[in-house]
Amino acid sequence: PDSCEIASTSSVILRVAVAAPLAGLFDYLPPAIPSDQALVPGLRLLVPFGRARRVGILLALATRTEQDPTRLKRIESILDTRPLLAPVDLRLIEWAAAYYQQPIGEALFTALPARLRQPTPLLDDRIQGVQVTPAGQHLDPATLGRALRQRELLALVQTTPAGIAMSTLRQRLGDCGGPLRALRDKGLLTLCYLTPDSSPLPPPLPEIDRPTLNPDQMLAVQAILDALGGFRSFLLDGVTGSGKTEVYIRLIETVIAAGRQTLVVGPEIGLTPQLRERFTQRLPGPIAVLHSALNASERERNWHQAARGEATLVLGTRSAVFVPLPRLGLILVDEEHDASLKQQDGFRYSGRDLAVRRAQLAGCPVVLGSATPSLETLHNAGSGRYGWLRLPQRAGAARPPTISLLDIRDQPLQAGLSSVLREHMHAEIAAGNQILLFLNRRGYAPVFTCHRCGWIGGCPHCDARLTLHLTLKRLWCHHCGWSQTLPNRCPDCQSDDLRMLGRGTERLEDDLRPLFPTATLARIDRDSTRRKGELDRLLGTVHRGEAQILLGTQMLAKGHDFPGVTLVGILDLDQSLYASDFRAPERTAQLIVQVAGRAGRAERPGRVVLQTRHPEHPLLQSLLRDGYAGFAAAALDERRAAELPPFAHLTLLRAESPQAEAALAFLREARVLAEGLESAVQLLGPVPAPMERRAGRYRAQLLAQCAERPLLQQMLAQWNTALRALPRIKGLRWSLDVDPQDML
Repeated sequence: PDSCEIASTSSVILRVAVAAPLAGLFDYLPPAIPSDQALVPGLRLLVPFGRARRVGILLALATRTEQDPTRLKRIESILDTRPLLAPVDLRLIEWAAAYYQQPIGEALFTALPARLRQPTPLLDDRIQGVQVTPAGQHLDPATLGRALRQRELLALVQTTPAGIAMSTLRQRLGDCGGPLRALRDKGLLTLCYLTPDSSPLPPPLPEIDRPTLNPDQMLAVQAILDALGGFRSFLLDGVTGSGKTEVYIRLIETVIAAGRQTLVVGPEIGLTPQLRERFTQRLPGPIAVLHSALNASERERNWHQAARGEATLVLGTRSAVFVPLPRLGLILVDEEHDASLKQQDGFRYSGRDLAVRRAQLAGCPVVLGSATPSLETLHNAGSGRYGWLRLPQRAGAARPPTISLLDIRDQPLQAGLSSVLREHMHAEIAAGNQILLFLNRRGYAPVFTCHRCGWIGGCPHCDARLTLHLTLKRLWCHHCGWSQTLPNRCPDCQSDDLRMLGRGTERLEDDLRPLFPTATLARIDRDSTRRKGELDRLLGTVHRGEAQILLGTQMLAKGHDFPGVTLVGILDLDQSLYASDFRAPERTAQLIVQVAGRAGRAERPGRVVLQTRHPEHPLLQSLLRDGYAGFAAAALDERRAAELPPFAHLTLLRAESPQAEAALAFLREARVLAEGLESAVQLLGPVPAPMERRAGRYRAQLLAQCAERPLLQQMLAQWNTALRALPRIKGLRWSLDVDPQDML
């Protein structure tokens, strides 16, 4: 319909985004009672929506509407006194919503802390802190005797008589709740509240010896510093142990000194404590940490600390790319190759790619760091789109490990270990060194079967086998989460001859104990680290040298520094050598190189033993002969010949339904719609998904492929609109995944 102009020239139209699976914005009128509160984009509003009320975000003001002006409803209230999102934040989210074909309302509310998606007031702006009392101001901390933690805490608070934020105390001293309570009971310290403007700067960090940068690190730091103040993308391509974190720290120091903020995005929650500790020891100012393991209040307080510009450094996982940062001067993406930087459900965005777009909008450099860069990033660096900074040598006296393939065909194994690997382990333990064993399969055994009739424990809701978790005495589906009590008899033939096939990390731990009875073991996987703080505790035992054998899954492969590890055993990666996903060779190569990089990080030389039944496999031979760079060059040639990313661009249309035929029928209709839109886009499918049934629903997919990204984006915008106009089918769900990282 034609636009209609509001009769009153004094009236304005509020264009509001609402968290609903509906495209576009909704038009409202201002509240009936005028308010002193200025209506500006970025504010949360409470609006009538259908028969209910919802929180909306004001995106724009207009004088015209395409709706009947007499039918427009008024907003009920303004929820905030200041915009939560600045214009540059709104532009980023609007761009992301358009690129990833997501309703703008859902994209916007994904960017907010969970509590702010509800009509709740903002948390108190005041910052909880600690202040020294008159009695404690002039007390010599030495008089506290052997209470070392109390002495340390009192000395720190005495340096800031106006009060020091609790967050700063935790950054400097860790968990200090006990000493704080003791000093409060003695009347030496008291709790206080600091406003953001009055909160004093944290006391200066103690002087520590900074590592000397090698020439490659110096060149990388200088190249990025020269780009400060404008947009430029860099690949920091450094072998494991090459000192990428030290480069990050030198860059952040300069950015903080210039009064700017830095955003550091990483792939895993498990890596943030290690990075935070390194940053806290070396960098001044508050550090705001943001990831899903924080409770809602912690996350929101840190979000506000960043948005107000108080936090000089923000460290988080992929969602941190949306956090408002008014003084943003630099973005760092660590382990940029990692697939977990791509959101796999809901708003399917790439944290890495949005970091590049955000840097472009903010006019600041972005650095993508990795020892095993993704093929897409290597292609961008090779074409000159990104600056390519190389750190080819390990920092300090550390040397790269030697890697050897061990053919285990027809070899007797104990606990999945060959005799050669066991001998190496005994030698390293005797020398006082540490060992890392990598097995990318958690649980006790991946198969639980009846020896008499062949029954295999399978998930009733997925096309998947159940994994045995012996400690819990349960069979568990790692795809949908369904579980059952471990049966004593076969459900089919009632035989009690039930057997476990294969080995997971839980079973490996049990099998290792009798083989290495004097060694202390530490198992790190998703099961052993479920409790809050358990990962930090286990990593602490490793760093203190209290664990001689460290075993676990890919949680151990990413970014951890284990200076005592001199031997790495990779036990079973053969299954990934023949996976159907075209990204499988790249992911396998990255995993091998990352795991191998945990060995020999200090002065002691490292050794990596990769057990395999396929030593002749081209991927393994390429890695041994040419390293990751040689493998990547060959893999890029294969991708170019096959017209796969980065030489083409993909979007996966997924559909799922309780009935298998319904999903395929929807995709067939979707294909007919797509074929009438853009001839340059190639369509493949529809076909059932590799795992067709998951969580009781049948899944199918249709792939759109195009050599030109703009042509694909143009087609997707039209296709998405046409798909949303189709009649709704009961029980059917569909989604568009732009630049998919997982073809399952």
